[in-house]
Amino acid sequence: MSMTNLIGALEQQEQALVFSGFDEETAYRLGTALRELAAAERAPVVIDIRTANRRLYFAALPGSAPDNDEWARRKGNMALRKQCSSLLCGERLAAKGKEVGPGMGLDPLDYAAHGGSFPVRVGGVGVVAVITVSGLPARDDHELIVRALASHLDVQNIGLDALLAG
Repeated sequence: MSMTNLIGALEQQEQALVFSGFDEETAYRLGTALRELAAAERAPVVIDIRTANRRLYFAALPGSAPDNDEWARRKGNMALRKQCSSLLCGERLAAKGKEVGPGMGLDPLDYAAHGGSFPVRVGGVGVVAVITVSGLPARDDHELIVRALASHLDVQNIGLDALLAG
């Protein structure tokens, strides 16, 4: 799989997974569904849904660690700052031979371009929040969120494997 194909697939996900509206109740329903999905897979993750200035939902599942909270914060900061998934940010940087650091004006202690944070985009508005999962390998964190979003928004065949295969 080429980096270009992966970047295109990640961009497709973001274009397809758009909300008509998003509020505290939506965050709770989505967070609860994501927690149930993670628990069914015995995924040792934390789940964090937040806007730029407040947390709307948080859960820590068995086996998760305090470091997962920190990774979630850093990945969420990246997705909020760049208005795209943290995995897409990382792939775009890698394609340019760059990484998070002072040259970008981003402190790696506060920003992480690793998969696991996905923007909550509302049609006609833009990014209003991020959904972050931390505890699995980067791509698995990302895909867990995508599966929950696809179910919530009733979008089919939007996983990376499906997009890259077709």
